[in-house]
This record gives sequence, structure tokens and C-alpha cells, in this order.
Amino acid sequence: MNLVDLSSRTLGQLGDVGPFSFGMWRFTDTDLNRRIELVEAALSAGLNLIDTADVYGLDWNGTGFGTVEIALGEVLQQRPELRERMVLATKGGIVPPTPYDSSPTAITAACEASLRRLHVDTIDLYQIHRPDMFVHPEALAGALSALREQGKIREVGVSNHTIAQTTALQTFLPFPILTTQPQFSALDLTPLRDGTFDHCMSSAITPMAWSPLVGGRLATGDNVHSELLAVLDYIAVREATDRAGVALAFVLAHPARPIAIVGTQSVDRLASLATSANINLDRNDVYAIIQASEGVPLP
Repeated sequence: MNLVDLSSRTLGQLGDVGPFSFGMWRFTDTDLNRRIELVEAALSAGLNLIDTADVYGLDWNGTGFGTVEIALGEVLQQRPELRERMVLATKGGIVPPTPYDSSPTAITAACEASLRRLHVDTIDLYQIHRPDMFVHPEALAGALSALREQGKIREVGVSNHTIAQTTALQTFLPFPILTTQPQFSALDLTPLRDGTFDHCMSSAITPMAWSPLVGGRLATGDNVHSELLAVLDYIAVREATDRAGVALAFVLAHPARPIAIVGTQSVDRLASLATSANINLDRNDVYAIIQASEGVPLP
């Protein structure tokens, strides 16, 4: 039985999105036409969930806090019709050098600043980027509820949160948390082992897996142990795809139905993502990948 699920995912009132999301951490090209080309390529390839963050731009050749949102905002100014084709997601709560501030005043200001940089009236999915352990979840829930009531955001998600942190916030929200962003890949199996995916399935939360190729390492093999590469390569040859396609298919095989966030800046790669991951993985395959990743036999 093939476990790979390339069907669309439904995100509440936001509707259907593809199994891949276009992540904007590397969206720092200074050429506006190039940026427009990338967004158009992503949308045309079915990556209609566009995921960014206010802090993006502090690294990966960016010029500072907020610059990736500005870069996307310029695309939307130039091509406003693209906004109607996307589910727009961003994140807030990281405030260097603090580093985290999700107090009601700070998160409200962060969201409003994102709206201005993106040149939009509403953010479809607003996510708390990392947990601020010194804000009461009831206070944060109040701020998020107010932003939603004001029409500034439509839905709420979290990122890099534990199950307990997610549950605590949900306790005080009058609407469901829609998504969570854990790191997940064939090299980092944490959500399989710490209960995150089980919580997603029991709570109808959609996981958005960040770094599914570990920054490209699973494609290049850089600093990845040979046992895992051997399994990925064996399946890639069998399925007539590449190593990255197998790694992405692995992420899409879990019954929690993750969305894989990909940050490629290649138009060709965006166009070929679904094809490369459109392969057959059965239980023998996924458990072979898990054993090779962890380096120990399964009990």
C-alpha cells in the first residue's frame, strides 16, 4: 500500500492548500522580477500556501528584520492578482535580541507591522513563531482573538511549540489552532517520537514540516550518514526519482498529513516537486528509512 499522500489539505475556512508550501526564508533576491517569477512558479505548481515570517531577512543574505515580508509585499504590489491565488501565512513573536516576546502589546504590534510590510489587509494564517515562556497563554489568546475579530488575521497557528504549550494556548482560544510547525525530515524524526504528530491527529491540527530536506543536506548528502543515504538512494533508483524526492515523499507519508515547507529558489525545482515525490512508499520503505536514520534496529 502506498503511504504517500499528495492530495490537498483543508485548512479550516482558508480552504484547500497543496501538500507543499513555499517557504520564504531564502526569499532575499534583490531582483523584483525574479521574485515575481518565483511566486508565480510556486502558485502554478500548486504551492498556494506561502509561508514567511517577520524575522526572515536577518540571515540568508537578507538585509535585516522584516525584509522578506517587504520583498513579498513588493511582489503583491506589482502583481496584486497573485494575492487571490494564495493562502498567506506569516509568523511573529521573535524580537531580537530579546529574543521572544508574545505579550499582547508586542504580538499585536508585530501583526500590524507585518500587514504594512506585506501591503495586505488580512493575514490568512498568523503563527506564533516560537513560544514566549513568560507570557500567560490567556493573555496571548486574548490578543489573537482580538486580531481575528478585527479581521486582521483569519486563522492561528503555532511553530516550534511543545504539545503542552499548544494545548495551553488552545485552552484559552475560542477557535481552534489550525497548524503547528515542527522540524521534521528523514534526518529529524522528533515529531514521530515526542507525540507531536499524535496530538495533531487527535486535535485536527495540520503539521507544517519545516526543513524537510534539512537545508538541502538530504539532497546533497552533505554530513548525512551513509546508512540513510544508501536507503534513500536505493528507493530513488527503484522509483526513478532523486534523493530529495524520496525524502519529501517520506514526509508526506505520515497519516497526520503534514505539509512540507520547501524553500528552493529554483523555478524548475518548484515545477518538479510534485513529480519527484509522486512515488510509492510502503511500510517497509518508511521503516527502513527510520531505522537507517536512527541507526538502531526497531524493537
